[in-house]
Amino acid sequence: MLNIMKTMKIIITKSPEETIKLAGKVADKLNPGDFISLIGDLGTGKTVFVKGLAKALKVEDYLYVNSPTFVIVKEYKGKMDLFHFDVYRLDIKSFCETLDYEKYFYGKGVTVVEWADKIQEVLPEEYVEVVLEHKEEDQRLIVIRGVGARYEKIADNIDWREGTGNRRQGTGDREQRRT
Repeated sequence: MLNIMKTMKIIITKSPEETIKLAGKVADKLNPGDFISLIGDLGTGKTVFVKGLAKALKVEDYLYVNSPTFVIVKEYKGKMDLFHFDVYRLDIKSFCETLDYEKYFYGKGVTVVEWADKIQEVLPEEYVEVVLEHKEEDQRLIVIRGVGARYEKIADNIDWREGTGNRRQGTGDREQRRT
């Protein structure tokens, strides 16, 4: 059955701290076994987003979370395990031959994959997709979409309003919902 993406949130964060807070709001909606696809160019904040997930999942020393570019996956212990993949250097064949990814993708923790668009063919049928785009200086345009009914609800229920992640009110966060 074809999954159609119905809901997307478009959010602008103005600092790494806001991106961390936004990721925390996503993490608050997750359960063991959930999957997050991260897509974006170098420097768009994918790893910063993972730090926010780690913080919300109570990973000790979440600020030391870094991209596992050369080790492919890092495991972090928290209130839920966090499995952090970076597939930047791999193509689909190399990824599948490198490790038993299914034990992570369908395991008991939260799995997040940076550069997930490179391995689209093996992603679970349902997941949260987060696309990050660099705007200016520390601003990021972040699109959160749910693929599958449960994940559509997660995306739809991300509460990010003007001032939600700001240090001061009224700095003009933008959120849109498209159906």
